[in-house]
Amino acid sequence: MVESGLKSETLDHSFQKLMVVAGCGGGMKMGGGGVITEWKDIPMELLLRIVSLVDDRSVIVASGVCTGWRDGICWGLTRLSLSWCKKNMNNLVLSLSPKFSKLQVLVLRQDKSQLQDNAVQTIANYCHDLQDLDLSKSFKLTDRSLYALAIGCPNLTKLNISGCSAFSDTALAYLSGFCRKIKTLNLCGCTKAASDSALKAIGYNCTQLQYLNLGWCENVGDIGVMSLAYGCPDLRIFDLCGCVLITDASVVALANNCLHLQSLGLYYCQNITDRAIYALAHSRVKNKQSVWESVKNRYEEEGLKNLNISQCTALTPPAVQALCDSCPALHTCPGRHSLIISGCLNLTSVHCACAVQAHRTTNNVQAH
Repeated sequence: MVESGLKSETLDHSFQKLMVVAGCGGGMKMGGGGVITEWKDIPMELLLRIVSLVDDRSVIVASGVCTGWRDGICWGLTRLSLSWCKKNMNNLVLSLSPKFSKLQVLVLRQDKSQLQDNAVQTIANYCHDLQDLDLSKSFKLTDRSLYALAIGCPNLTKLNISGCSAFSDTALAYLSGFCRKIKTLNLCGCTKAASDSALKAIGYNCTQLQYLNLGWCENVGDIGVMSLAYGCPDLRIFDLCGCVLITDASVVALANNCLHLQSLGLYYCQNITDRAIYALAHSRVKNKQSVWESVKNRYEEEGLKNLNISQCTALTPPAVQALCDSCPALHTCPGRHSLIISGCLNLTSVHCACAVQAHRTTNNVQAH
């Protein structure tokens, strides 16, 4: 039976559609000389190959063709996105989760909030192999969902709960104690959950963390960020845009402890001064020797590649230029713009090395 939330589609049409994908529109000969003309004739290996090529909507339809297909798909499917479902997503998750228990990646991103706690609890009850879960914009979810995921999905390495504004810091801290393998965490807009106490727990429990988005989590302060810097030394991408409480102390801690940091968002962090920028520059210089000793040919790949200091109006050109000079991957030139300084009119004189070289080349050409 085709699940609720899907438009009606006949099983014959499903079969024909999948046959087209397989490149055998009028039937296909099997190794023994037989011809595939019915659903049940398709070898399971071929079915799973076909399923990997079609959209997720068709996969769900295919799982309802016959018992063999259902069992094969349910055991073989590891990735699924239901973001295309504009209504009845909650019922669809309730229906599919017990069947697709081998899922490792599940995307439930929504434009209009549909998911409720019972759907996430069902996921946690059945999908114990889940590693990557996207629940962004699930405004209706409460702490019950995080508690369920903590117990049922301890293998999570990537979690996106951006915009889930009802979660508390207590529940987030609890989750971190069970899901210790998390490397990617998106908390953008989770103003209640992203507190200093929760970040201290994450820094203590999730030591493999590499990506963290705390954009517009306005309750985040230096204590939380410093806890992350000390506990998660492998941080590479860190978005603190709109975290208006943080000061130089946060950035200095990151510069001194997170030596693999490649991207840092400080948009509208107006308490940041030159001290923070010089710390980033000096950390780069300090780390230069070890970089040359370990991977000499990858020197330019180390250090900051992206930095957003828009609206950080206390910064001065000498400090930012020093950072730009020490990080060759930071660019102000058109097409490679990775140093974002919008709203900082006093920083317009800052230029990356290649922009300066281009200017010199132009002048030399004009002189001749």
